[in-house]
Amino acid sequence: MSGFDLPRNYTITVHNAPDTDSPDTPAEAEKLLMDFLVEFRVGNEFIYRERLRANCLLKQYQLEVDLRHLTLYNDEVAHAIQEKPSDILPLFESAAAKVARRIIYPRTADLQEATRAIPNVQILIQSGLNLQQFRDLSANTMSKLVRIPGIVISASVLSSRATRLHLQCRACRSVETINPPSGLGGLGGGSDRGLPRVCKAPAADGRDKDCPMDPYLIIHSKSDFTDHQTLKLQEAPDMVPVGELPRHILLSADRYLTGRVVPGSRVIATGIYSTFQSAKNKSASASALRTPYLRLVHLEVSSPSAGGVGGLNPFGLQFSPEEEEEFGEMARSEGFYERFAKSVAPSIFGSLDIKKAITCLLFGGSKKILPDGMRLRGDINVLLLGDPGTAKSQLLKFVEKVAPIAVYTSGKGSSAAGLTASVQRDAASREFYLEGGAMVLADTGVVCIDEFDKMRDEDRVAIHEAMEQQTISIAKAGITTVLNSRTSVLAAANPVWGRYDEGKSPGENIDFQTTILSRFDMIFIVRDEHDEQRDKAIAKHVMHIHMNRTNLAANGDDNNLGEIDISTMKRYIAYCKAKCAPRLSAEAQEMLSSHFVALRQEVLKTERETDERSSIPITIRQLEAIIRMSESLAKITLSPTVKNHHVDEAIRLFKFSTMDAITAGSADGLSRGQLNEEMTNIEKELRRRLPIGWTTSYQSLVKEFVNQQGYSSHALERTLFMLEKREVVRFSGQKKAVTRVGV
Repeated sequence: MSGFDLPRNYTITVHNAPDTDSPDTPAEAEKLLMDFLVEFRVGNEFIYRERLRANCLLKQYQLEVDLRHLTLYNDEVAHAIQEKPSDILPLFESAAAKVARRIIYPRTADLQEATRAIPNVQILIQSGLNLQQFRDLSANTMSKLVRIPGIVISASVLSSRATRLHLQCRACRSVETINPPSGLGGLGGGSDRGLPRVCKAPAADGRDKDCPMDPYLIIHSKSDFTDHQTLKLQEAPDMVPVGELPRHILLSADRYLTGRVVPGSRVIATGIYSTFQSAKNKSASASALRTPYLRLVHLEVSSPSAGGVGGLNPFGLQFSPEEEEEFGEMARSEGFYERFAKSVAPSIFGSLDIKKAITCLLFGGSKKILPDGMRLRGDINVLLLGDPGTAKSQLLKFVEKVAPIAVYTSGKGSSAAGLTASVQRDAASREFYLEGGAMVLADTGVVCIDEFDKMRDEDRVAIHEAMEQQTISIAKAGITTVLNSRTSVLAAANPVWGRYDEGKSPGENIDFQTTILSRFDMIFIVRDEHDEQRDKAIAKHVMHIHMNRTNLAANGDDNNLGEIDISTMKRYIAYCKAKCAPRLSAEAQEMLSSHFVALRQEVLKTERETDERSSIPITIRQLEAIIRMSESLAKITLSPTVKNHHVDEAIRLFKFSTMDAITAGSADGLSRGQLNEEMTNIEKELRRRLPIGWTTSYQSLVKEFVNQQGYSSHALERTLFMLEKREVVRFSGQKKAVTRVGV
């Protein structure tokens, strides 16, 4: 069946409709697009005409067009832009240039001058297309308009691409002008490709020409060039299926789209899905293989580092008025902070103070830029140090899910370059470029580092600067630059011995340098304590989870009552971070300063009692930590100022975490002086009894020093620990044998 035999309704217009409704020729399409730019209005405002005039007067020859407006004006042209953007966009740019010339130079006599002044206008298409994922891009979407979100992981230096080449024959000096094919700024094709092979100039005086093959030279001073930049876009970590590697695609940006993003920016790229012949596919066998890339026509930047171009907040989320009202009600509700803390990893029993600290970390304090340009960070760093089986990794995994931007990494599988930034070499241009690591990709978010103690020391040092100054300085392969890494760090680690040893001081349990410990705002020591009542409650809780029941079961326990779901938490955190930056009130300032002095006195007293410097220092950083926590507690309830009760809660959390860690560990009832004396005597005896290279069993040392000579087992343990640190003795066979290896 064909024509009118098909089972569908046919309509015919009775009025004389204008012929330009459905553009059949390029000229008609261009005329229609010109009419759209001149005539389209919202209310009484001709938005595109005014916008084009304003931009051209500012010498910015670009115009951002909303595809939805074009759909309202003529849906066939809008559809053609989505289906055949390569054909329609050059016409659109030509139409915009003609309209601009007509607006700026209304008299026709100035046409030549107008053409010289406004050679072309770049059209940026802002489309409301559905977002597609990298894995949805296939051969069917080729040459169509697509819109994909991702993270920019590298940006090349700006290069110049020819739009008009001025050629001269080296033999007969004749001149030729050509326009290279990649008018919209694509990838692939060197400057020599597409040049005429033979001289086209007619021979003078009828004589034969003797111009050689490939005679033309490019006269660069008379050619026209535009800016061009290649970006590398990677899919966001939360979009990658488990077990898959994140995919990436090249973006080709030209003219006004260049230089708008830095590595680490989260963007939504709208472009034409195209292909090019890559350098590695140039062999005869792979000549038909083409590499896909995206020719950009619009870039929405949702990263604060780029100033929020595109009308998005730092997390790329937009909030409706109803949602904002709902968030306001949530913030004003009774006991909201407690409710939110209980909603953090609800499947994990207890640890409420740790959950409250994680809540503070998710919201963060207020970052400040002082008049002299110095920055004070607002992000909160938390270290969970404790026994195995205390659900530290589960908390980290939950934070990765609930934070608007988060990257999860494990200490053993992370190198310094993987956390900060690496220098790569571009296969085509052989130039070096920077590729951001985990701390750069998680800019304005959270980095969760598991197994923090298993990291190599030189890798751990790499994140010192990122944690306090919130920048990553790179000086490699001739590239010297500073990248932003405004991230909170949530780290989980085990103590030196695998489990926390109550008999030892915190310094012996925590094997980190004070330089890294002072950068953590809160340090929690999570112990697996043996307590029958608590064990029963945990066992009951775990059984409920494994049997897929909530805690609201028969016992009437209301732990999960009013629990907030993850998506609401995620959006609420993004909303608070975008809208609220609390400041300290005068009373809160007074409370904080007096409390800090009291804390320093307390630490001094503890140090005097134990006769050793505290392994966890209390410095000005810790005062700033309490300020940040107070601000984040105010931010949770959208309060613009920090009140006294916020400071009280921040001080309570700090005392429960870091101060608790400082005073943890006793010396078995011995005074410090006695312990030192015992340790000195044991060391002398050990050195006398055990010559270099000899081995003895640990049990025989215990028998001799503890049972026979009456020294305390704690003193023996500490002496052996110190000697091992100084590499005088070495343990082997799971600490059963002790070998003397040094002096």
